[in-house]
Amino acid sequence: MTLLYKADPERGKQWAQHFAQKAPDIPFRLWPDIGDPADVRYLAAWQPPEDPARTLPNLEVIFSVGAGIDQFDLTRVPPHIAVVRMMEPGIVEGMVEYVTQAVLTIHRDLFDYGLQQQQRVWREMPVRAASTRRVGVLGLGMLGTAVLERLRLFGFPCAGWSRSAHQIEGVECFAGLDTLDAFLARTDVLICLLPLTDATRGMLDGRVFGMLPKGASFINVGRGPQVVQQDLLDALDSGQLLNAILDVTDPEPLPAAHPLWTHPRVRITPHIASATRPETAVDVVLDNIRRWRDGVPMIGQIDRSRGY
Repeated sequence: MTLLYKADPERGKQWAQHFAQKAPDIPFRLWPDIGDPADVRYLAAWQPPEDPARTLPNLEVIFSVGAGIDQFDLTRVPPHIAVVRMMEPGIVEGMVEYVTQAVLTIHRDLFDYGLQQQQRVWREMPVRAASTRRVGVLGLGMLGTAVLERLRLFGFPCAGWSRSAHQIEGVECFAGLDTLDAFLARTDVLICLLPLTDATRGMLDGRVFGMLPKGASFINVGRGPQVVQQDLLDALDSGQLLNAILDVTDPEPLPAAHPLWTHPRVRITPHIASATRPETAVDVVLDNIRRWRDGVPMIGQIDRSRGY
């Protein structure tokens, strides 16, 4: 019943230490030292081997070490192998911190004050009440819900959109494509926390940006391929969008000459909004292994028909 770790080797060493302390009965191996392939029942990976069923013939579960699974080629993972997204407190806390600072950066005009600083200009701008800045989150999974619950404490009018219906205290929830335009029309700061699927690839285009109020801002902590980047640039250059904060791009990193690098209304970070913390990730994986052995649904197990 070996668990094999295939991701960042330095973080893997931390996983190994926590496994040794918390589950000494489960053999733990670091890729590429897999031992006997037939012993491996569980795989924790950022990207599985190219042919996981052939490489690990008795594999039962693949645990993503990240919140998403879009980096997996599910066509190469047979249906009998369960695939589980990482749902652990460290990812949630990091994402809430990042998105909160991004919204406050926009809300308190730090883009404009940064430009003023470059010009050595000392000029105050009127401070808007949070109650007048409407925030909207695309994606109401674990991360989107946590972000909205934090932001509403600042007094921002909060809304969320997803494919299926949700209810979140103090948040106006929209569901389905037929409500998307209404959601966008009431949103001054748009935050993308959608998973990357065939349905969301290229979803954030000129039409979507055009449905936002003029002068809205955009924060992307979802995935880079969800954005039509030329449409984003056009919306920024026309003033339809005022600011953009991007933690994800397509590709990653962007080519050195890409205009998003130097656009004065864009801030880019290198996909660091949140990261798995080994100590809590191991707890989540061990809990899911117990659930799998007991025949209980695992937390974060994906629905292959949806792709997340």
